Amino acid sequence: MLPGTRPIVIAHRGASAQRPEHTLAAYALAIAQGADFIEPDLVATADGELIARHENALAVLSASGELDRGNTSTDVHSRPEFAARLTSKVIDGEPVRGWFSEDFTLAEIRRLRAVERIPTLRPQNAAYDGEFSIPTLAEIVALVKEEEARSGRRIGIYPETKHPSYFAQEGRRHDGSPIGIDLSALLVNALCALDFTDPTRVFIQSFETGNLQTIANVLLPAAELVIPLIQLIDATGAPRDLVLSGDPRQYADLITPRGLAQISHYAQGIGVPKRLVFTEPAQVPTRLVLDAHAAGLDVHVWTFRPENHFLPAQDRVGDGGSDRGRLADELARQLRAGIDGFFTDDPAAGVAAVRAGFPALPG
Repeated sequence: MLPGTRPIVIAHRGASAQRPEHTLAAYALAIAQGADFIEPDLVATADGELIARHENALAVLSASGELDRGNTSTDVHSRPEFAARLTSKVIDGEPVRGWFSEDFTLAEIRRLRAVERIPTLRPQNAAYDGEFSIPTLAEIVALVKEEEARSGRRIGIYPETKHPSYFAQEGRRHDGSPIGIDLSALLVNALCALDFTDPTRVFIQSFETGNLQTIANVLLPAAELVIPLIQLIDATGAPRDLVLSGDPRQYADLITPRGLAQISHYAQGIGVPKRLVFTEPAQVPTRLVLDAHAAGLDVHVWTFRPENHFLPAQDRVGDGGSDRGRLADELARQLRAGIDGFFTDDPAAGVAAVRAGFPALPG
């Protein structure tokens, strides 16, 4: 984070604590609440269009054949005309049975409606089930431009390419044919076509390493662009592209001083789960922020949610998982640790926390 600047507030899938995630309504509310960036996770349709969903699985069935609501974000499972699209696939090494974006054209996706993914924790959001469509990247950028023109405030987007190795080389459509879609090239080309390439208003993120390096070393230079990239880090496991190539490195190896130095050659920062910044349950800060800053990397932390279910024990209020606790206290600790930005389902709370922690700075 540059001196004299505030940490950025990234609306995680929009204002998803108040509206179903990855809908234009969630993004618009996040912008109204003051988020600096909105975050669309991007997957591809059969005809190569980028749409915003957390996963390419639009609805998922459990092993017993029941609907897995925690992994279902559309009403495709209730549409008889798409019953034959139900299929089983292996995504990043994990078997999944359901309906998948790459088996639907954009025209078919437009017939679907969003549903709340965690209705037991967010029953107020479930009241909007069926009301909102599934947005494209183009529609998201159009929304941002409209809101900028209306408010005079600059708003950024922070897209993630989801499962790039799966889409490019591993995945199969429901008929068994290869998908063969390069999400990174689609995204860079789309940003150019949409005239949304200002490096102060875009971050590109991925949990894989190879596609970020291709973006940094091939796609952006070819387009004469400079866009900051963020290497996402999970708390366990390894990037899928490293697994496929036989590289033994885990995510844990990427956040050693040597790993961070390697990331700094192609990315501006890292996106890490909050448990890597503060240990659980003691909430003691680790060295990660210091080590990343020493390597010249920003640290963006995910994901801060207001419900007790997602909060550290010390910040919970009441006994119910859906009850809202002291998110402000958790954010205050993280901000004191020196993070450069954070993803939150509650942008209004995030903006308030930043203003409270940095009252002397503008913005």
